[in-house]
Amino acid sequence: MAGLAEMRVEQLEDFESELPAARPEELRLLEALLFASSEPLDQAALAKRMPDGVDIKMALAQLQADYASRGVNLVRIANKWTFRTAGDLAWLMTRESTETRRLSRAAIEVLAIIAYHQPVTRAEIEEIRGVVTSKGTLDVLLETGWIKPRGRRKTPGRPLTFGTTEAFLSQFSLENLGDLPGLEELKGTGLLDSRLPGGFSVPTPSDDPALRDDEEPLEAGDLELALVPPLEPESDNSSSGGAAAGGS
Repeated sequence: MAGLAEMRVEQLEDFESELPAARPEELRLLEALLFASSEPLDQAALAKRMPDGVDIKMALAQLQADYASRGVNLVRIANKWTFRTAGDLAWLMTRESTETRRLSRAAIEVLAIIAYHQPVTRAEIEEIRGVVTSKGTLDVLLETGWIKPRGRRKTPGRPLTFGTTEAFLSQFSLENLGDLPGLEELKGTGLLDSRLPGGFSVPTPSDDPALRDDEEPLEAGDLELALVPPLEPESDNSSSGGAAAGGS
């Protein structure tokens, strides 16, 4: 009987030695917070929930490394942290009922200009494109949540300035605006003609949300106004139908 008891003790010790080491408490806390949150969390918000003395930056790096080879990865988007399905498994989450809404060429051009040149006004967008930009194009982009009014330019008329949002970064899997492709990358993908004029450059966008010196804060109602169609000018009764058609 003694020999059998000793054998069982040895088997139990062998089993316990094969168990994985207990995870550090701060990693378990981070996992729980990130898993339970319905939206990405920034480092400061996570640090407030950690015990005193925890190096939050190091803990996040460790947790990210732990999940690097799993089906779910810890990623940073717009300087916030969240769990996402691993990129190579994204096809598992595809739903046949998902409807893809294609943006027009004009909308894609406007979105690219805003991303690279923000903060930028509608007039500045038109100057860069060389064509008039319809308000409908901006409305479509505002409805996607990828752009938003930032402020008003300190110029006559005080036009709205536009910039991208965290939803834009999330949609295109960008950690920050600095991850946007540069000149050589755009040439390599064929999005830019390789025969560009001398001195041509692609601006480096900034993630700084602070208003520039030439911007002033939005006023109450500015966000709603951005989506309200402009009033059509009253037609002149003395104008002929042909003249009205020609001016449209």
